[in-house]
Amino acid sequence: MWKWETDQEAKAVIVIIHGAMEHHGRYGWLIEMWRASGFHVIMGDLPGQGMTSRSHRGHIDSFDEYIIEVKDWIQAAYAFDLPVFVIGHSMGGLVAVRFLQESHVNLAGVILSSPCLGLVKSPAKPVQLLSYGLNKFAPMVKFSSGLTIDMATRNADVREIDSNDSLYITKVSVRWYRELVHAIKLAFMNLTKMPDVPLLVLQAGEDKIVDKKAVKKWFNELSLSEMHYKEWPKCYHEIYNEPEREEIFEYSKTFIESRLKSIGYIL
Repeated sequence: MWKWETDQEAKAVIVIIHGAMEHHGRYGWLIEMWRASGFHVIMGDLPGQGMTSRSHRGHIDSFDEYIIEVKDWIQAAYAFDLPVFVIGHSMGGLVAVRFLQESHVNLAGVILSSPCLGLVKSPAKPVQLLSYGLNKFAPMVKFSSGLTIDMATRNADVREIDSNDSLYITKVSVRWYRELVHAIKLAFMNLTKMPDVPLLVLQAGEDKIVDKKAVKKWFNELSLSEMHYKEWPKCYHEIYNEPEREEIFEYSKTFIESRLKSIGYIL
């Protein structure tokens, strides 16, 4: 876990949860944008990703490992005695959803960025069937994720950096995949357990990884006091890395600052 404190009088704390295959180092631009805008930022690498593990990269025994890790980040954010917001990208968005459904936390708001609530492309049916047996007898067997850098973003600079990123994961275990699928199922089954926390869903319109129809379906079945859905038509999956990212950041900041005003914080 890492903490980046603003040089200004802090308005709130932003906890960022990264997506599958990646790590906190890919969020330098976003972290600095929040810091420069007067927010503390807390982020870490999820289990089996980034700098957390070299021997079990791309593997987890249970999706709950992610939830337990994020709880620590939230507790660290509370120490600042400021409003806390969560931003979850892709699988990090799914982690945020499952965390909220299973925990009692005090958050000022949540932003989900292209949350992984369905996949554009799943393994072929024979592979799916094989995965059930492997999950039981050889859960650590790994296979290619099928995801490429070009599928994630149109930003050429980010693509170039990612192509030389030794921490970027290209293979995942059978157990990891089965746990992801199960977590998506639980996210829909437990819709009524979502706490009444202000929610903003930012969805890439040209997402080649997450099924945006599944995201919209999940969102439309929610019943919260404040919930917003915004689709960015030309964007690929990683909206905070896209050429439009400054506009997307400002949209996100407006949501957060609006929430702060509504709870009595003077900006």
